Amino acid sequence: MRSLEKTNNLVLKGDFEKATYREQALSEYSNNPFIEALPCIFDEDNVLERFMVTPRITQQEKQSETNIRYHVLKRVKNFIQPLPIHFEVERRLSTLIRRGYLARNPLEKTFFERIRVLHQLREDEEEAHKYIDERLNYIRSTADSLSIIGISGIGKTTAIERLLLMYPQVIKHETYKGQPFNRTQIVWLKIDCPYDGSLSTLCKSFFKAIDDLLGTRYLEKYGYLNRITSTMLLHMTSLASMYGIGVLVIDEIQHLLHSKNDQEEMLNFFVTLSNTVGIPTVLIGTSKAQQLFKGNFRQARRAASDGAIIWDRMAEDSEEWDFFLETLWELQCLKTRSELTEDVKKTFYEECQGITSVAVNLFILAQERALFDESNEEERITPHVLKKTAKEDMKIIQPMLNAIRKNDLKAMYKYEDIMINLDDLMINHKQNTEYEGKIKKAMKERQNTLGYKRQDTIENLTVEVASLGIFDNLELSDIKRIIIKIVENNPIDTDLNVLKTDSIQQAITINQQKKKNKESKMQKGELLPLLTLRTAAIEKKQHPYELLKLKGFIKSPLQEFYK
Repeated sequence: MRSLEKTNNLVLKGDFEKATYREQALSEYSNNPFIEALPCIFDEDNVLERFMVTPRITQQEKQSETNIRYHVLKRVKNFIQPLPIHFEVERRLSTLIRRGYLARNPLEKTFFERIRVLHQLREDEEEAHKYIDERLNYIRSTADSLSIIGISGIGKTTAIERLLLMYPQVIKHETYKGQPFNRTQIVWLKIDCPYDGSLSTLCKSFFKAIDDLLGTRYLEKYGYLNRITSTMLLHMTSLASMYGIGVLVIDEIQHLLHSKNDQEEMLNFFVTLSNTVGIPTVLIGTSKAQQLFKGNFRQARRAASDGAIIWDRMAEDSEEWDFFLETLWELQCLKTRSELTEDVKKTFYEECQGITSVAVNLFILAQERALFDESNEEERITPHVLKKTAKEDMKIIQPMLNAIRKNDLKAMYKYEDIMINLDDLMINHKQNTEYEGKIKKAMKERQNTLGYKRQDTIENLTVEVASLGIFDNLELSDIKRIIIKIVENNPIDTDLNVLKTDSIQQAITINQQKKKNKESKMQKGELLPLLTLRTAAIEKKQHPYELLKLKGFIKSPLQEFYK
């Protein structure tokens, strides 16, 4: 078994295991060696145990010399606190992997049919890309895709990597139920989207990831320069089938916006990964990546068939923020324990805005400042220390934090990675949550399918209608309110296009009304100062002409024309 590691070239690597087959709780997961070799479905306690990272700082270390404690403080960087959203991501990931294997059971004839077709296509690879979809279309796929979008530093990548490492990465099969079954299974593969956004480079990253994992030479064989993307996709399909890849995670997908490829081609690529290649995909990106899904709505839906998780910062008045901060606060390494007063909590949130990585770094830097500040003999974390730390030690991110703090949309557009507003984009997935078990709060499951379908329709229609960009006088919240009313007043099975048409028509009407109201207010606003001055003049028994002239509204003709 190889220990968990993250190599210097940032390729995440996990365990190699020999297959151990487990009895399945669900009948559809039985008699499928790819699923039976996976760990049992995790419960909340499993996730807590494997996910949580709380660095240990002993009392002896807290009493050490300043230079020693400075090093001890760096342990806090490894702090990971399970939050409700982590449990939601784990459940989605667990389902993606298992359901993706349903149509790729290596014991069923469709699996061998896929292998046979792919072998035929490879014999004529120069032309095969033209009809690969047609040849494989009749072979069903149960692969879904998920997108995770959120501001930089919120913990998306850390969370998904931690969750992936809960599964072995490679499983070696030898025998299954007494029969020879010699196969290598890759449970998960994670790659970063290239900075230039090239789909060709992305394919090559896929080959290289397998080479790094298994010591093969697929990049050399399938990724040389004159290969076109569609041909490389054929070989990705072949390798995905050969190694039974459970899920492909693609991080930093906002880089695709730098690509010369058009948006529809990019979305088609991800749809093909799921539908033709048969690999469940998880797409991770900053808020900028939302632009990828705003063009072709139907393609975007297929490219994220299992939905999207919008990962927002923690709200100041939320229980999850209180619990996160209380847990973090226990990792102090100062002479005097600083109490988490209301003033400290308020200042701390003001300076980090509920962003996980900013909060952890602020906590570390504030302690470092307290350690070496001669005027702070007791080494306390105070609101003053926090403000000074944020201002001086975190100066580079202040413009971004100020944009979030003021909810200044215009300023946010300068820093597209932080441009996200859950209230305007879609229903907050944390609304129906409650604290459970050891972490006080875990995601509450959707209560019924009808409610979920309505919410899903509202979320997607809101994004689609807003992306039209024709409603100058409407906020995103206005559009969402229109759509909520329409969806709730129609039967659950109403066609999406009908709902969209009604939404656009009502939005146009309300947009025009708001435009007229705005123009009317502007006209009143221009006359109001004159009316105010007239009233004031009459009250003083003064002619309005004199007061208007005094205030500069009436100019002397001689001064105006003979300067």
